[in-house]
Amino acid sequence: MAETSTAAKDDLLTIIAISIVALMLSTMLHEGIGHGLVAMLTGATSGTLTTVAWSSVYDNKLILAGGTLVNLIAGVLFWLALRAARNASPQTRFFLLIAMAFNLFSGTGYFLFSGVSNFGDWAGVIAGLHPYWLWRMLLILIGVATYYFAMRIVGSSLVHYLGVPISDSVRFRRLTWIPYFAAIAIEVIAGLRNPLGLTLVFVSALPATAGGNCGLLFMAKYIPQSIAPGPNSQPVARSYPWLIVAAALALVFILVLGPGVQVRR
Repeated sequence: MAETSTAAKDDLLTIIAISIVALMLSTMLHEGIGHGLVAMLTGATSGTLTTVAWSSVYDNKLILAGGTLVNLIAGVLFWLALRAARNASPQTRFFLLIAMAFNLFSGTGYFLFSGVSNFGDWAGVIAGLHPYWLWRMLLILIGVATYYFAMRIVGSSLVHYLGVPISDSVRFRRLTWIPYFAAIAIEVIAGLRNPLGLTLVFVSALPATAGGNCGLLFMAKYIPQSIAPGPNSQPVARSYPWLIVAAALALVFILVLGPGVQVRR
């Protein structure tokens, strides 16, 4: 009964708000920093930044790899911040956890996605390398291994740093499934306004969000049983500051970055 009551005290709107902030941050780290900023620093003079892509006539392998690498670095930094924030509010710890999840899953999932589909950033990174089939196989193997590791890290952190036992399946799903579907919703809504066409939403943005973050749906199966729940198991209660920040950033994400921003230097 205690586990069920704790889950019931987690506020749905606050979970959604924190989740969409984390997703928007992960997306902008990937597109804005990993692709856009790297492009501007390595020779591009202009480009278009949207929620689904960075577009520029200037391109190179470092730009293609940059989005994934920035997400992976951010994922590690959020993990370190979560470890150091054991006494922070449940809302802050949940934000650090779900931001870590979105960044790690996006980063590791892209290897697998490009290897299997022969599409996307890492298909461009290995273009021209021989034997090509071997490089694709390496991407797939790296993707599977790193994604599995990411699921264990994220799942173990949910148990250890937010105090959610694996046995509390109701609360575990509440704190993982809601962020998954909230991420898909905000990404698709913003992506519908992008100037590069709806096709890009369904072949890139949606697979990256829905496919890349699917570890949230089943990572409970891969958490070591030896991980003991941490002592800080307070619910993610209603937070109006998070609701306000999420609403404001979502408007910018959808109305400004959705149609695209021209960047020049």
